[in-house]
Amino acid sequence: MVEKLVFSTIVFLFMELIKQTPAGLYCQLGDFYIDPRQKVERAVVTHAHSDHAYPGMKNYLAHPQTATVMRHRLGLKISVQELDYNKKISWNGVMISLHPAGHVPGSAQVRVEYKGQIWVASGDYKVEDDGLSTPFEPIFCHKFLSESTFALPIFNWEPQNIVFQEAENWISNNKMSGAISLILGYSLGKSQRIMANLNPLDSPVFCHKTIFDTSAALLKAGIKLPKLKILPVDRLKDIPPGSVVIAPPGVRNSLLNLGTSDVQTANFSGWMALRKFRKNVGFDAGFVLSDHADWKGLLWAIKETGAETVLLHHGFTETLARYLNENGRLASDINRPIFK
Repeated sequence: MVEKLVFSTIVFLFMELIKQTPAGLYCQLGDFYIDPRQKVERAVVTHAHSDHAYPGMKNYLAHPQTATVMRHRLGLKISVQELDYNKKISWNGVMISLHPAGHVPGSAQVRVEYKGQIWVASGDYKVEDDGLSTPFEPIFCHKFLSESTFALPIFNWEPQNIVFQEAENWISNNKMSGAISLILGYSLGKSQRIMANLNPLDSPVFCHKTIFDTSAALLKAGIKLPKLKILPVDRLKDIPPGSVVIAPPGVRNSLLNLGTSDVQTANFSGWMALRKFRKNVGFDAGFVLSDHADWKGLLWAIKETGAETVLLHHGFTETLARYLNENGRLASDINRPIFK
């Protein structure tokens, strides 16, 4: 009887609440996926970026701000159950709750609990308060599934106020020379962060229609943003000299081809920390601003969860896993686990 009890305890401690599958992270006990890439019955979505919120799921679960953007991007008829931060629901006896990830407005970590075992899937996250997204909150868990996009010691972010001061100096110099400042940022999260924190120094500010429409969805979800003009007919030649234009990276070449002779371009990205990357992409300026945690941020977040084991995905997983293992915490790439 004692041996049977010990065996049951061991099985319980090492059971997989969440595992990696071709469709995405899957909780078999609750029968749901987290950010699935293939069509499934039930999808818990961490945030509305297109590489996390895929179309075609029968039912979605998301934070209300994420759900609003998903309806804008995926269609008003999608079936989305909204769940506020720190509220719990039960699916097949598995408790699910969403908690702030700080990545973009509405982004969430997914806490999964079954019979006292707690796993947390981080989604994408950053630990600096950007003044727009609900700040990241570490959640106690036994196993933490963490992204590791920038998991190298070279990635060490400056506070965003320093980055924006550098950007404002760049805009000021462009204005004095009569050049348009073309700023590239993702239409969800990065662009709104730039809008909310950048002082354009009295320069007119325009944004591309894609960003404007996404921002309108966020405004509907309760996010406060400055009023900006839409970039008319996507042509820079219609923009007054000295203006600031915010646009998605994907439209850069088309804007420049339809543009004016004096445009200075800048990208806001964590990858701007790499000198080789800055040289190869051909921007006039690069500002290191990421919506993901840097090396120190990842280490801090993982420590604060108190997790006994860490499963890593999306990024430099081997480097981070090796560091964590050398410093007393069991960790591995989620696709090559060294433990059950």
